[in-house]
Amino acid sequence: MNKKVINLLITEAQKARKMAYAPYSNYLVGAALVVPSGNIYTGCNVENASYGLTNCAERTAIFKAVSEGQRHIDAIAIVGAPLMDEPSDYAYPCGSCRQVMSEFLPESGNIEVIVAKSLDDYKIFKLSELLPNSFNL
Repeated sequence: MNKKVINLLITEAQKARKMAYAPYSNYLVGAALVVPSGNIYTGCNVENASYGLTNCAERTAIFKAVSEGQRHIDAIAIVGAPLMDEPSDYAYPCGSCRQVMSEFLPESGNIEVIVAKSLDDYKIFKLSELLPNSFNL
């Protein structure tokens, strides 16, 4: 993946993070993904007093893409940190998000997952590294 796309995804994830609704954890997460057409979809975490109804930023972005007809994800960037803080650590996707990502693999068979603190400080993983032996039909 080229640096321009990586920077764009991180920038969009940072913007999405500012939209998070996290009154319980005060931990704001933003995600941005790119699909094969080049379209970008963003999401933020949305919490609920009934914690099981909370939705992660990654799944919000994926569900937005799917609701607009997308069925494959090429890459996703994730940025997270406590309220009022700049990211000082990487925000890795939870197990549920990793499994949902595996449902929408690109033709290459692997999604690139970017966990970022900033435009200059990030790590890139293949989804298969983060979710070996995923459950697939």
